[in-house]
Amino acid sequence: MNILVVAAHPDDEVLGCGGTIAKLAGEGHRVSILILGEGITSRLSDPKKANSKDLEKLHAQTKEIGSFLGAKEVMLAKLPDNRFDSIDLLDVVKIVEGEIDRVKPEIVYTQHGGDLNIDHCVTFRAVLTATRPMKGAPVKKVYAYEVHSSTEWSFQQFVSVFHPNTFVDIGATLEKKIKAMAMYEGESRPFPHPRSPEALHAGALRWGSVAGLSAAEAFMLVREIQS
Repeated sequence: MNILVVAAHPDDEVLGCGGTIAKLAGEGHRVSILILGEGITSRLSDPKKANSKDLEKLHAQTKEIGSFLGAKEVMLAKLPDNRFDSIDLLDVVKIVEGEIDRVKPEIVYTQHGGDLNIDHCVTFRAVLTATRPMKGAPVKKVYAYEVHSSTEWSFQQFVSVFHPNTFVDIGATLEKKIKAMAMYEGESRPFPHPRSPEALHAGALRWGSVAGLSAAEAFMLVREIQS
C-alpha cells in the first residue's frame, strides 16, 4: 500500500506520526513524506539572512531521519517557515496535488487543522483540497495527527478541535520515534517542554491507556471512502 505523510515542517512528521511511519514501513508499506516548509527562517528577524548551510544541514537531517524511520523518500517543498499564510492557498494545494499524482497514496496523514501554528492550518486545508474525492482519485482515507507544542497549545480554542478516534499501536516503535526526534538537532527540548523525550514518551503512554495499548499515536479520521 502507498502512504503519504504531509507535514508543514521538518520534525512534524516525527512528532505527529513517527511511530506509525516506522510501523507501516516495517510491515512493508511504501511510505513517502512531503515536508512543505523549509523550517528555519521564522527564527530570524530577517529571513533573507538565513544561512544556506544551516538549511542544507536541516534538510539533510530530514532525509536521514525519514530513511531511519523506513520511509522510501522525503520530498522538500521549502516554503517560507511560519509564513504559509503569505502564499496563495492554491499554490500549496498544487504542490500536494503533484505528490498525490506521483505517489498515488491510498492513505494520507497530515497536520490537524485546529493547531496553534498557522502553517499547520494551511497544510490541513491544502491536503483536504488536494485529496477531494473525485472519480478515480487514489486516496481512500485521510487522517489528521497532533503535534506536540502546537495542537495542545491552542487550548481547544480553534475550530476544529482535535478529537482523536483512531489509535495506532506503537509499542514496538516508540523508542525509534524518540530517537528520530533526537536526530533533529535543536528541535528537541528538555523536559517539561512538550517536545522533550519524556513528554513524547508520556504522550504515547497516555494515548495507549485510552486505547488499551502499551503506547499509541492518536489520529482523527477525517474521511474514509469504502468501495
